[in-house]
Amino acid sequence: MRFGFVLPNNWGIDDVGAIGDLAVEAEDLGLDSVWVNHHIVNAGYIAERLDDRPYHDALTLLTWVAAQTSQVQLGTSVLVMPYLHPMATAKSLATLDQLSGGRVIAGLGVGSLPEENEILGVEYDRRGEFGNQFIEVMRALWADGPAAFDGEFWSASDVIAAPKPAQQQLPIWIGGSGGPAQRRAVAYGDGWHPMCSVDGLAQRMERFRPMLEDAGRSRAEMVVAPRVDVSEVADAAAVTAWANAGADELIVSASGGDIETHRAAMRHVADLAK
Repeated sequence: MRFGFVLPNNWGIDDVGAIGDLAVEAEDLGLDSVWVNHHIVNAGYIAERLDDRPYHDALTLLTWVAAQTSQVQLGTSVLVMPYLHPMATAKSLATLDQLSGGRVIAGLGVGSLPEENEILGVEYDRRGEFGNQFIEVMRALWADGPAAFDGEFWSASDVIAAPKPAQQQLPIWIGGSGGPAQRRAVAYGDGWHPMCSVDGLAQRMERFRPMLEDAGRSRAEMVVAPRVDVSEVADAAAVTAWANAGADELIVSASGGDIETHRAAMRHVADLAK
C-alpha cells in the first residue's frame, strides 16, 4: 500500500510555513505523496468551521512545498474545476510539474458547495458538464503541438500553450464517490479519488470494475486512492481491509486547527507504511 498525507491548509492555521514544513517531514518519513485542499472563499460549511480564519491557496502552497522537497509527489485533493479556468490551470499545473521534476498529480472535482458557486458566479447544476470540458481542454493543451477544442464552454483552434508538463501524461485523479465521478474517472482519469468508508469502497468497486471493462480499460491502469480520515487507518488490519476493498493507495487526512495534531497523524501514517 502507498500512503499520502493531506496538508492542513484548510483548517485556519495561521502559520502557513509550518504547514509547508509538514510536507518536508512527510518526505523525510518516506511517505509517497502530500496533498492540498482547495476552496476560494469561506462560504457554507467552510465559513461555519473557519469564520475568517485562513484557508490557504492550494497551488501556491504546493509550489512552496515543491521548492523544499525532491521526491514526494504533490497532489491536489481536489481542485474544484468550476472555480477555475482550464487554460490558466493547465499552465499552472504544467509549470509546477516542470519545477518539481514531474511530481504533480492533478486531483480534480466538480464541488458540492452551492453557496461558493453562487458567490463565484458558477452555475451549480451544470458543474459536471463544465468539469468534463475542463479536463478535455487541459489534456489538449498538454498534448504536443497546437491545441484545438470545440465545446459549449470553450472553443478554439491552433492554440499554442507552453510549457508542457514534465511528465509525458500528467496524472489526473477524479474526486467524488458517486456514479458521475466514477464515470468521469473512467472517461478521463488516471485515478479515482473517492471519500467513503471501507465498506462503501467495496460496494462502489462492484460497479466501478464493470464500468472500466465496458470502456475497454483495465483495472491495472486505474489508481484507486480513497481519501480517508486517520481514524479509519488505526492499524495494519485496517490497512489490509482497505486493500481488500480495492484501494491501491490511501490519502490520509486529520482534522483540527492544531498543527501538532496533524503532525502526530502523519507520523502514525508513516509507521503504517514501514
